[in-house]
Amino acid sequence: MNKTKYLGIYENPAKERFFKGKSDTCFYITYKDNRKKIWEKVGWLSEGYSAKLAGNIRAERLRSLRHGQELPKQKKKAPFFHDVAEQFFMWGKDNLSKGGLHDRSRYDNHLKNYFNGKRLNEVNSFDLERLKQELKKKNLADQSIKHILVLFRRILNKAISWGLYEGPNPLKNVKMPVPQNQRERFLTHEEIALLLERLKGKSSLWHDITLIALHTGLRASEIFSLRGYDLDFGQELIGVDDTKTKHPRKAIMTAAVKKIFKNRNPKNPSDLVFLNRKGEKITEVSKIFSRTIDELGFNQGVIDNRQRVVFHTCRHTFASWLAIQGTPLHVIAELTGHRQMSMVQRYSHLSPDVRRRAVEQAVSGFNQLKKKNEVKITEAV
Repeated sequence: MNKTKYLGIYENPAKERFFKGKSDTCFYITYKDNRKKIWEKVGWLSEGYSAKLAGNIRAERLRSLRHGQELPKQKKKAPFFHDVAEQFFMWGKDNLSKGGLHDRSRYDNHLKNYFNGKRLNEVNSFDLERLKQELKKKNLADQSIKHILVLFRRILNKAISWGLYEGPNPLKNVKMPVPQNQRERFLTHEEIALLLERLKGKSSLWHDITLIALHTGLRASEIFSLRGYDLDFGQELIGVDDTKTKHPRKAIMTAAVKKIFKNRNPKNPSDLVFLNRKGEKITEVSKIFSRTIDELGFNQGVIDNRQRVVFHTCRHTFASWLAIQGTPLHVIAELTGHRQMSMVQRYSHLSPDVRRRAVEQAVSGFNQLKKKNEVKITEAV
């Protein structure tokens, strides 16, 4: 903070804010109210303020004090980002997926130190663009960078909805990375048979879980959360309540899936269907699955992650084969629990015959109409 030639007027050049090729400057005034020294921010040079204008504002404050008039009330200071983040994670224990565990890790590793000591109104689009570039330098994937930026947005939006902050969200002016990570690889019928046969010889548990994923398209976390009361053997349906999108749905039981659930149906309907060796809820895919994939050579020489076979490939395989057999995309979305049609658009290229038949039917209709019109014209002549 530097003194100016005007009494009670100070200027503070910015380190990371520029105006007309030079450091932008913020002006402050200081005066006493009942022997209490007051500091007041006036504004930036880029906003049209100057040391002289700040002096005029200070003179108005002194005149108001001399005549017993009330001074303009200072705006309530915006909260610190780290304080709002802590409140967000307290709320997240009961409201976020897995209690916000993954979000907490992203915050601690990438946001906490970067915005440490900054109030929400001090974060601008330039800060977020610079953060994006620094994350790229760390070789983070576009999807990871997007998750981090979205987390910032969610924290700030919560601050707004809770009445802690009234300012705009600077992320609106930041272009989000566009991840190119849509999984492309799906299993052939022959590969499915090999995988299930090999798993059956190693672990009946992971054979059954994998078969269910292939036959229903359920996510791993959805299978791990199934309980006895979710199984409707009469209608051959599976109630999927603990979903990623927070929207319950029904999955179809095939004959093979029904047989597995009959064998594993817990005595107590509220108990989990699948448990690990310790009798606890399964929280992650076993290494048995990945080792089996490696043994079968499904990922040999594969560098692109979109082409690698992982457990999620089972869900992708389910959706891919539905598309190949001509299942409408909206039905695939319903069966897989995708809330946005854009998520299932990637399967449209697998059903070219369906689109071809639609075009041929449309053209056929046009041709029939054309022939009818030609007949009417001939008869009229």
